[in-house]
Amino acid sequence: MIQIENKIISKDVFEKQFICDLNACKGACCVEGDSGAPLLEDEIKKIEEIYDDVKEYMTRKGRGIIEEKGVYVIDSDGDVTTPLINDRQCAFVISENGISKCAIEKAYTENKTDFKKPISCHLFPIRITSYKDFDAINYESIKICSPACDLGKSMQVAVYEFLEESIVRRYGQAFYNELRSIAKAL
Repeated sequence: MIQIENKIISKDVFEKQFICDLNACKGACCVEGDSGAPLLEDEIKKIEEIYDDVKEYMTRKGRGIIEEKGVYVIDSDGDVTTPLINDRQCAFVISENGISKCAIEKAYTENKTDFKKPISCHLFPIRITSYKDFDAINYESIKICSPACDLGKSMQVAVYEFLEESIVRRYGQAFYNELRSIAKAL
């Protein structure tokens, strides 16, 4: 483990290699699992604010779930997450050319909103657990991401490098610069 400020970072973030390969996995992380995307408190408000701009991209089932449950639910672990359709896929999932993608991100790429997507999605496969005095930053290894690991190895791109934009979004450029300096020293 490495510590920067009040963040404890798993060495896997530096040592594992990863480049998301949507053509191979088809966006499986958006449709598999037992919970939706973890949400921060300010993200709930933001998604509520932009929902009218996002819903035009959503499926009928996704809109129905949001209208029934709202933009978030409390999952079985007590975490705040996006709701699921049929206890499987995120309510915000859309399909483009057979690949599962995010309706929120689609609205963002079409300049309908300034919110890209929940930070937990943007940071994946990094998972952050916030405690009272620190954040634990860990790499989550899951089978559906095997093609991403293979691609990362072939291109020699570490997890933290692939996720530069999202890490900067979450913690700022100075934190990322420190992360990169530590990686070089390792």
